[in-house]
Amino acid sequence: MYTVILKKNEQKRILDGEPWVFANEVQRVEGKGEQGGIAEVRSFDGRFVGKGFINHASKILVRILTLKDEEIDERFFADRIRRAINFRKNLGYDDNYRAVFSESDFLSGLIVDKYGEYLSVQFLSLGMEKRRDMILGILIGEFKPKGIYERSDMPVRKKEGLEERKGVIYGEFDPKVEITENGLKLLVDLENGQKTGYFLDQKENRDNLKYYVNGKTVLDCFCNEGGFSLCAKKYGASKVTAVDISEKALELLNENASLNGFEVETVAADVFEQLKEYKKDNKKFDVVILDPPAFTKSYDTVKEGYNGYKSLNIAGLKIVEKGGYLITCSCSQHLTLNLFMQMIKESVLASGVKAKLVELRTQSKDHSSVIGHDEGLYLKVAVIYVSEE
Repeated sequence: MYTVILKKNEQKRILDGEPWVFANEVQRVEGKGEQGGIAEVRSFDGRFVGKGFINHASKILVRILTLKDEEIDERFFADRIRRAINFRKNLGYDDNYRAVFSESDFLSGLIVDKYGEYLSVQFLSLGMEKRRDMILGILIGEFKPKGIYERSDMPVRKKEGLEERKGVIYGEFDPKVEITENGLKLLVDLENGQKTGYFLDQKENRDNLKYYVNGKTVLDCFCNEGGFSLCAKKYGASKVTAVDISEKALELLNENASLNGFEVETVAADVFEQLKEYKKDNKKFDVVILDPPAFTKSYDTVKEGYNGYKSLNIAGLKIVEKGGYLITCSCSQHLTLNLFMQMIKESVLASGVKAKLVELRTQSKDHSSVIGHDEGLYLKVAVIYVSEE
């Protein structure tokens, strides 16, 4: 087994909840072992810190699994996975939810999402990749699923020295599966949908529309398969317009609208350009929802991403009717909460409206994050009231 000796005082960050040991924090590595195997981490003076996956090909040299000096075997992973599932069940999750959330469940590099009777999984670290068959066996035993789809088609795998991969890995099934979310029927495309098929992390924020949309006109930007749009219709919106650049996403939205007996106006367009058109035509909405993809995916692009969010929010605020709401989101971990709020303030001032912060929300409870691991708290959602004054 490898033994990783940290530089002086670097152990504090790990003991405080950070699960990643970066190569530049290490004094030296002793012993021998296999890449993706288990390494022991010790402080500068030799005290035990924890155990985790080691990978010399990655900037994250060790992914901490435990701060205990315990055996990391199949029983260990089965227990961790079972605890993660029970945590969600105790919160009332059933049909669809994130069952395992990587570092947040002390299972670095493993994502498991439940979609009805099917699972969608991601193996994003070398350590999890080497235990793939074992993990699948545990999941099959716990869920008895009809099928499992793998969505290990994420760029982060390349940083681990792995190739991207996706496809059916258990059972035979059409990867377009039906779920029930917030009382609505939804078709989710496990093969081509975002992330593992759908953005489950916005479930409770979508349902939260019930406070804002009754009798209102709603614009859903970056609508994807239509989770926000359908909840808006469910809770009494007089008209919903959904905008996305993806024709496939809009096709699925229309299928989902039909499943629920709703009508949603869809617009295939670049959101930034469409917002300009609405402003030019003096078209306004009672509620505008902005749920864009991450504009910044690294520390190096934070400034550029910040400006992108700001431009988007200024454009959104300008087409909200007075007395209406802007519901704005950022799923970028690198746009911190403080930067998110600063961006909103600057956007409000630049748009020339008077506004109030009604709510500040985050990801759904099945995506809860470990305190001490700031990267796990990534989704920010603000509800802004545009004052009539």
